[in-house]
Amino acid sequence: MIQNSSVSQDQQPEHRFSRTELVVGRKGVECLRSSHVVVFGLGGVGGYAVEALTRAGIGHLTLVDFDTFSTSNINRQLHALDATVGQNKVYVVGKRCLEINPQVELTQHLRRYSSESADVLLEPSYDYVVDCIDTISAKIDLIQQCSIRDLAIISSMGAANKLDPTQVLVADLFATEKCRLARIMRKELRKRGVESKVPVVYSREKYRPAANARPAQPRVSGEDWQQPPLGSISTIPPLFGIMMAGVVVQHLLGEV
Repeated sequence: MIQNSSVSQDQQPEHRFSRTELVVGRKGVECLRSSHVVVFGLGGVGGYAVEALTRAGIGHLTLVDFDTFSTSNINRQLHALDATVGQNKVYVVGKRCLEINPQVELTQHLRRYSSESADVLLEPSYDYVVDCIDTISAKIDLIQQCSIRDLAIISSMGAANKLDPTQVLVADLFATEKCRLARIMRKELRKRGVESKVPVVYSREKYRPAANARPAQPRVSGEDWQQPPLGSISTIPPLFGIMMAGVVVQHLLGEV
């Protein structure tokens, strides 16, 4: 008859974050568990950022997104499946978070970030803000508002029309190169008095024009018409999101 061996005094039973504890220690696990991170935008970048943050053991996650999943999201968005098309991203992503860690505290906002919603969506209790919004004006305002409120933020730059994962880097926004979106963001943020200390994930890869010469049709996102979408592939947005989560975890642990 085979019997289960008892756990020795210097061993602890495995738990959900046992392997994390081997890297960061028990205090590190507790630090992550006591942290509150908000993610704005739950698409190709944000969905993977939330996944990594949840699996890292962040104790309180606030999720903000107004959109629903569409068929064209399936090529790159973690939570986009035939079964989730048409469903609100914020609820689908939240459900998966609870399946990963039933103890995670969730706050969910089914709404779009704007300067008008900043006072509601930005709380002083956040330990870190993760910007995965794809609207330039909203990104600029969010960074400015975080600067005013002294909230730590990391922002995603352009992941569209990129193919080379080795060109993806973390840098201060004002030290980036070869990123069209970053260039616009720098110019507009300087006008608003923000000139440094904005970490971003971006790609130095040269911009790729669309391979499809046929004009893309505008798509409906929620109640709003958007311009024709840019191209995107399965490898780059997820890499952006995971790198952003990695920076957040390092910051919370005092590593950076």
